[in-house]
Amino acid sequence: MDDLASAKTARFHEKRERILDAATVLINRNGVKGMTFVDVAQMVDLNTTSITYYFKRRELLAAAVLERALDRIESAIRRAGELSTPRERVAALVADSFALQAGIRRREERPIAILSDMRALSEPLRGELNARYVEMVRALRGFFDAGEDEAGKARAMVRAHVLVQNLFWLPAWLDRYSTGDFERVERRLMEVFEHGIAPEGAPWAPQMLAIDESALRTGIEGMPDNFMRAATGLINERGYRGASVEQIASELNVTKGSFYHHLEAKDDLVLECFGRSYGRVSLVQRAAANAGGDHWRQLSSAVATLLDVQFFSDFPLLRTTALQALPGDVRADVMDRSNRMARRFAGMMMDGITEGTVRAVDPLIASQVLMGAINAAYDLRKWATGMKREAAIAHYGSTLARGLFDDA
Repeated sequence: MDDLASAKTARFHEKRERILDAATVLINRNGVKGMTFVDVAQMVDLNTTSITYYFKRRELLAAAVLERALDRIESAIRRAGELSTPRERVAALVADSFALQAGIRRREERPIAILSDMRALSEPLRGELNARYVEMVRALRGFFDAGEDEAGKARAMVRAHVLVQNLFWLPAWLDRYSTGDFERVERRLMEVFEHGIAPEGAPWAPQMLAIDESALRTGIEGMPDNFMRAATGLINERGYRGASVEQIASELNVTKGSFYHHLEAKDDLVLECFGRSYGRVSLVQRAAANAGGDHWRQLSSAVATLLDVQFFSDFPLLRTTALQALPGDVRADVMDRSNRMARRFAGMMMDGITEGTVRAVDPLIASQVLMGAINAAYDLRKWATGMKREAAIAHYGSTLARGLFDDA
């Protein structure tokens, strides 16, 4: 009887894990709201009634997928946290991330969900998972020697945030490399984390750039600018699928009919938001080049100006992580534009390396670190507004400049 019960338990567990695997793939492809019981059932060769035996509601399945991802990440953080120094802890966590991605690529590890769409869940599930996420970041802060002064605590906060967000961003660009290249890519990424992109002794003294956005035009004639402003804020907070037309219309204080008077579908507005964000990044990059000075000055000025937008503007950039849930036919185009922005940063770095004013890093990898960190800065708006503007930008920007371990 015990053997029979044990076999039933094993079968239940194995089938549940297969369901979670399928849901993970679908969430990574379509976002939390885009994962359906029908699609999951098809992937595991079951009917939808069988899925409901394990998970009564779709959101409970999505939450279980995200909980499994958090379990995996928390376990890696605990193991790395047992090591002696900040460098050893970070290196162990980075190595674990690459090993996991290689294992998934080879089908030796179960897939892991991207956490960025967690905000699309309803309460109380979103709050419960977010509380775990906050505790995870707090544990990462313990990787670094914060000290007792406020500056040290601020540095530890930024370093934990830059580290975790870049590890989450890793799958977005790592697919350009074969697993045989992972060892080199890991080493080059650690070099950026360890030393930053500024040469030894280079000051963090950026020039805040004045940007004229009047040259940016929306592609939808007659659409008010505040549509993009409202949609960007809601998507940043709730994710692409979590920000409904009803919510956007309510934020604008207009009817759904008025919304559809200007737009045929929400996707049109989302694409305009991405276009505006990438256009603004491009304006900043070009303004930095036109401002002159050495290439480290240009690069740091662009980073500081974009951080100012993310921290303090009432119209921040749209989070690139929102592209996870975009329909497949437009996601590739949006990702291509993101990569163009990264390549422009890489070009600035290559010119600086030749000039001797930027550290000799792999610019393709370092530019993704920059893009990931600038994008994720939006999440620290509350933290940034609690201190002086220049200090918030300096703490975050100098972490990118000098790496995760410099205490200057």
